[in-house]
Amino acid sequence: MFKLFFTHINQKVSLTAAEQNEVKTYFTPKKLRRKQYLLQEGEVCRYLAFVEKGVLRSYNVDAKGGEHMIHFALEGWWMADTYSFLSGEPSNYNIDAIEDAELLMITLEGFEQMMVQVPRMERYFRILFQNNIISKERRLISSISYSAEEKYIRLAESNPQLMQRIPLHLIASYLGITPETLSRIRKHLSQKK
Repeated sequence: MFKLFFTHINQKVSLTAAEQNEVKTYFTPKKLRRKQYLLQEGEVCRYLAFVEKGVLRSYNVDAKGGEHMIHFALEGWWMADTYSFLSGEPSNYNIDAIEDAELLMITLEGFEQMMVQVPRMERYFRILFQNNIISKERRLISSISYSAEEKYIRLAESNPQLMQRIPLHLIASYLGITPETLSRIRKHLSQKK
């Protein structure tokens, strides 16, 4: 269950076998069925989850019932409402499984203890959080600076796995466009080939 987890960590920092054994003690495996919630809006996010298998999505729902995709997580990615997880405030997001999923979950208390006991994990998470900030800044610039077609092309080039595994209406929501607009873009791009 921890194979992908440690492969991912060891791409950023090297853990000894003893450190890996220590880290394992802080995580609890969890399985989610397709469409099952990990977190619902209004709840406090109690876990940071590593995706060993499957796909998760994070989204909020507007007053009219429209879903707005915030984040996707495939194998090797992390998922949580970081603000709610760290602050203890209720979440504004829902997180559920797009596919059946296998997760490794850690509580905030376990997270803090792990950082003390295995300092290399603090470096690992610092690198992840830095990359997350960069990713969010790029997405913000994309949302205000690029056309719908440019946004789609950039997403498809940077995350081809998303295009293969995420339903197109969710991709459209993530890009902030309608499914009809996405369909027109895809048709236009296929005609250019």
